[in-house]
Amino acid sequence: MKDNYFLDTNVLIYTVTGEERKKEIAINLLCTNAVISTQVVNECINVMSRKWKYDYSQIRLVTAQFTQECQVMTLSLRTVSLAMNLAEKYRYTYFDSLILASALEANCESLYSEDLQHGQVIDQRLRIINPFL
Repeated sequence: MKDNYFLDTNVLIYTVTGEERKKEIAINLLCTNAVISTQVVNECINVMSRKWKYDYSQIRLVTAQFTQECQVMTLSLRTVSLAMNLAEKYRYTYFDSLILASALEANCESLYSEDLQHGQVIDQRLRIINPFL
């Protein structure tokens, strides 16, 4: 059995649009071992509605695919508290730290993200990997 891994918003966005190489990589990361959070779903909805001007019927179809393919973690007050601690310790923004906290709470060993520091290990448990390098 493979370990669970967490997908950042940018990886999911590439499954919908983007250059073909990145799109293929992102689609291959969607599987039963992929974990996302409600924050990631919300950020994808925001990009699709504001930047791409998708209507909500299109957005519902895309987000349904994400939530069927991935395990979805909900945010809790514990997640928020952990995120603040991580923001202080690692100097990431609060929202990036919320992604890190969600991945740690899901016991993921890897976080796939284009935006965070490739190779960095968070709390000796979570490795950040840029899948597009």
